[in-house]
Amino acid sequence: MIDRERFSIARLLQTSTVAAISAQLMMLFVMTFLAVVIIRAFLNPLARFQDYATRIGNGDYTPIRPARRFRDEFSDLAMTFNKMMCELKARQDQLIQSGKMVAVGTLTAGIAHELNNPINNIGFNVEAMLEDYDDYTDAEKQRMLQQIYTQVERAGATVRDLLDFTRAGTKAFSTVSIENVIDSTIKLIANELSLASVDLDLHIAEDLPNINGSPGNLQQVFLNLFLNSIQAMPDGGVLSVHADCEDDFIRIEVADSGIGISSEDIDRVFDPFFTTKEIGEGTGLGLSVCYGIIERHHGSVAIDSTPGTGTTVTVRLPINHD
Repeated sequence: MIDRERFSIARLLQTSTVAAISAQLMMLFVMTFLAVVIIRAFLNPLARFQDYATRIGNGDYTPIRPARRFRDEFSDLAMTFNKMMCELKARQDQLIQSGKMVAVGTLTAGIAHELNNPINNIGFNVEAMLEDYDDYTDAEKQRMLQQIYTQVERAGATVRDLLDFTRAGTKAFSTVSIENVIDSTIKLIANELSLASVDLDLHIAEDLPNINGSPGNLQQVFLNLFLNSIQAMPDGGVLSVHADCEDDFIRIEVADSGIGISSEDIDRVFDPFFTTKEIGEGTGLGLSVCYGIIERHHGSVAIDSTPGTGTTVTVRLPINHD
């Protein structure tokens, strides 16, 4: 009987020990499962918001959609991110528009000259017709009226180009021809080139593919680059603009034979409000705005310069394969 009691007690102790160990293992499993669930509940949203921050840093302001149907702290944080992105997008658009107006101010002399020529021609022809109208033959009158019409069209085209440039760009991208963008930009700086005694070396590869982007914003990029090159050649020189394909990108090189940029300043040229120009001659927004626009187009921009020799800016924009 004593042996049986001892055996029963031993089995009871063994069963209790197994039950205790099983309970502890079950509790450990439950605690581990709860810990994993809680950690995932925190780490997954944090990882998503890390991706959001990277996307925002790359210029993508697409609104964030909360991952949960019910509102929680992360949903409120997503709404705050969306509000922040709306503010950033509005500020960026204002900065781009301000950069356009700065460029227009730089172009004022050339635009005035471009408008003054056709106005003078129109005035000359009208004055001649008023004074000697009866002395002109019908063919001469027709020719003079045709000249007046041509000059009106010329002035109108200048105004249209200027209005197209200063108009606020649309948010949606579209299919864009880089050749057309460069050509329209060169029309805006034609008088600047003449006044600065700068020769244009333009070479655009044939059948250049299109890209996906904003024509107005891209025109602003090249206008800033062209004006910077012209201003870097106070004694005249050559502005070279070459465009061709490189892998899945269109490469546009804008080079000048100007004064160049020192090695101390080359790493800061894309910083906002940094400028190597004299006080009152530049805001330091041009290249910063250009950098932001190119980033939004998923492209890249690089600059290489040698003091006393010139500067080359290389822009790469992805080809639209759609």
